[in-house]
Amino acid sequence: MNRFSRRVRKPVKRQYADEYLLITLLSFAASVAGTRLFLEIANYPQIGSGGLHIAHVLWGGLLLFIASLLPIILANRWVYPLGAVLAGAGVGLFIDEVGKFITANNDYFYPAAAPIIYTFFLLVVLIYTRVRQEQPTEPRLELYHVFEVFEEVLDHDLDAGEKQDLQERLEAISARNAHPAYAQLSLALLDFLNQHEIQITPKSPNFWQRQVNYLRDFITKYITEKLLRALLIGGLTGLGLVSIMHGIQFLSARFTPEIQISSIAARYWFLSRVLLELFMSLLLLTAVVLLLSKHVNRGISVSYYSLLISLTAVNLLVFYFNQFSTIITALIQFSLLLLVIYYRRHFTQNGVEI
Repeated sequence: MNRFSRRVRKPVKRQYADEYLLITLLSFAASVAGTRLFLEIANYPQIGSGGLHIAHVLWGGLLLFIASLLPIILANRWVYPLGAVLAGAGVGLFIDEVGKFITANNDYFYPAAAPIIYTFFLLVVLIYTRVRQEQPTEPRLELYHVFEVFEEVLDHDLDAGEKQDLQERLEAISARNAHPAYAQLSLALLDFLNQHEIQITPKSPNFWQRQVNYLRDFITKYITEKLLRALLIGGLTGLGLVSIMHGIQFLSARFTPEIQISSIAARYWFLSRVLLELFMSLLLLTAVVLLLSKHVNRGISVSYYSLLISLTAVNLLVFYFNQFSTIITALIQFSLLLLVIYYRRHFTQNGVEI
């Protein structure tokens, strides 16, 4: 009895937490990119008249407030993906105006704003990668997940796969002798599942799940090793050559009309940015040479680290000088990185991940 007489404060990761966080991440990125695109197309309109201006940071705060209220008031599982969408959109609208928060003259176009937003996005990506890691199973954690799925029983929305998962989890908990009380509880829940008529709802994937399944089937059926390697060679070559051309152009002209360099320190930072881009481009082209030769695994590793460094370090300087016009380049880099990871998982020896 002493084992259960004290409160347990150890946190437990929610089941499907990685999916909810991914929804937040995508909603955040879409919110920032969509806001900037809309404002550019609409020539930065203002809601209000005279001295009144309702900035979109207020709408972001409203969405964040609603996202925080939903899980406090409602216990349904569908609240979490909805809250994830609202939280991502809200934080995107909020942080998009960070330039106004950190400057005395409320400069929305302050150059450091874009790197700050990009850094915040990378931090969320880092959290997502940590959340995706598997936690060691223990009866307490498993029972948390069991009770979470049992909400589907109450809502008459339990499908066959969820029921089978519940049964397997409960059987595993009941087999552990170290926690007799947990085992007894799991046996009672298992008995409820087996003896009572539980309504089973046929699993029907939603629109996004159907698209993901279609994409997964398409990749499995049509994306061969040779085709994927050809895509990587073409993408890495194009990205490397374009970056080299831009670097040479910047170095020869020293500045461009689109990029204003107003101080000596900014010139050094800009020169560092150009040199880093050139170095990463040379690494990408080196990876292409390796992919064309018999050193495929080494080429995949070089391309992986080159793209990773470009996305996490070099792009901070690129965003500072080019602002959000470099989003397309970052998306291309990220897409190539996903292809590299997929190739490493499925076509290298033993499927070892990077």
